[in-house]
Amino acid sequence: MSKMKIGIDSYCFHRYFGEVYPHQTAPDKNMTMEDFLAYANYLGVDGVSLESCFFPSMDEAWFKDLKVQLDDYGFDRVYAWGHPDGLEAGKNRDEFDSMVSQIKNAKLIGADVMRVVASSLMFRFEPHGPQIDILVDWFKEAVVVAKEYDVKLAVENHIDYTADECVELLERVDSPYFGLNLDTGNFLRLLDDPVEGTRKLADKVLATHIKDLKPVAGVNATEWYFFSSTPVGDGLVDNQKIAQYLYDAGYEGFLAVETDSLHPDYENQEFEAIAKSVANLKRIAASVY
Repeated sequence: MSKMKIGIDSYCFHRYFGEVYPHQTAPDKNMTMEDFLAYANYLGVDGVSLESCFFPSMDEAWFKDLKVQLDDYGFDRVYAWGHPDGLEAGKNRDEFDSMVSQIKNAKLIGADVMRVVASSLMFRFEPHGPQIDILVDWFKEAVVVAKEYDVKLAVENHIDYTADECVELLERVDSPYFGLNLDTGNFLRLLDDPVEGTRKLADKVLATHIKDLKPVAGVNATEWYFFSSTPVGDGLVDNQKIAQYLYDAGYEGFLAVETDSLHPDYENQEFEAIAKSVANLKRIAASVY
């Protein structure tokens, strides 16, 4: 297999797209999708994962124009749906309809994979069995549409389900059009080992969010951002081992850097943090075999 590919998820720049967490400060400028693509190209990455919550339009013409831009840059691409709470653990059928309706948009931009979100930390302390039962039925419906468009759905571990629960969900849906968007940091936020989780799920991974995290002093450990984002290589997550498991399993997608709440050591330094992450991921990609 050829060397692994590297990418960036647009959520890295969520402050610049207008989403500022209560514990953050707003930037002094905004970012457009064109700005993001240009910066990704500047860093020399192979692909981009694009968060639909930051799209300025849902018009077909806009998506066709976006595809032209992606093609011009030569980017692999993932259409990312579901921020912030996705299907709300099977509680929100309207969001299910929204998810299914956007599969065609993924096809319009030339994406073979669409990241989707089943739940979130908002529902993690509720019983998971009934949630998974509903989600299995819903995703069995969704993959019928996904197959029609030849777009695979990749459900993210979204600070909601453990690796074993992700295995259960994927195996019960049991479709070649349904796999995992592996977030290497979100397992840690559930105190579930991300390396072991990757070992269990590597052959089911269709897309990635490569996070690195470390604790923040003075933040309550029950807060989701107690483990905050660092550049890849500066935190607790062994993304080198994770990349090796993915390579060994024949993963064909790209390793997409994602940050959310940056650690105070890197506060308001998205551009520097992402550049360092990309450089370290290129080193990791070159070292797996």
